[in-house]
Amino acid sequence: MKSMLVVFLLFFVGITTGQENGAIKLPEPDTNGGAPLMTALQKRSSNRNFDTLSLSMRQVSNLLWAAYGINRPESGKRTAPSAMNWREYTIYLFDKNGVYAYDPETHALMKILKGDYRGYCGVQDFVSVAPLNLVYVSDFSKMSRIEDEEMKLMFTSADCGFIAQNVYLYCASEGLAVVVRGLIERDKLSSLLKLKPEQKIILSQTVGYPKK
Repeated sequence: MKSMLVVFLLFFVGITTGQENGAIKLPEPDTNGGAPLMTALQKRSSNRNFDTLSLSMRQVSNLLWAAYGINRPESGKRTAPSAMNWREYTIYLFDKNGVYAYDPETHALMKILKGDYRGYCGVQDFVSVAPLNLVYVSDFSKMSRIEDEEMKLMFTSADCGFIAQNVYLYCASEGLAVVVRGLIERDKLSSLLKLKPEQKIILSQTVGYPKK
């Protein structure tokens, strides 16, 4: 009985110490692992058949770092290029437990909502059962020196493509299923996230284990 209590306390401490001020600190990303680049490119594909098995926190950490993490701490620059270094994107993560915003500077998840809102991320059936959905939100107010909205959309769409491709390559390296999607009820999702008018949902991407 005493040993069971010790195990429970260690588990409880392990969970709570990773959370500060509503933030869930992610494990340090493993930046030395993974398949060779050419192998990942050869395996890169879209897959819409997902198992319901959840990803580990280590996988989530590596996934988000690959997508948009800081790879040059001295400058704060990211794994994905950004036009004029705007860094205009926020990645929202949806899983069965809640909605989170990824903070690259602290490599942590900031909790936005509690509950399962995966179905808000797209219209396909698999969206609500796959373990993870990423939603890419661009803040047009950060895109200085350009007034034309079409030009802003062109630049930010390119930036989003770089992030999504990073996710594709990580998933190919890890043996995960992934698909990028544009079919999103943007007004409904924007309302859920309480986005400002200048914050635009560009794409979403679903990630999980392939269904066997």
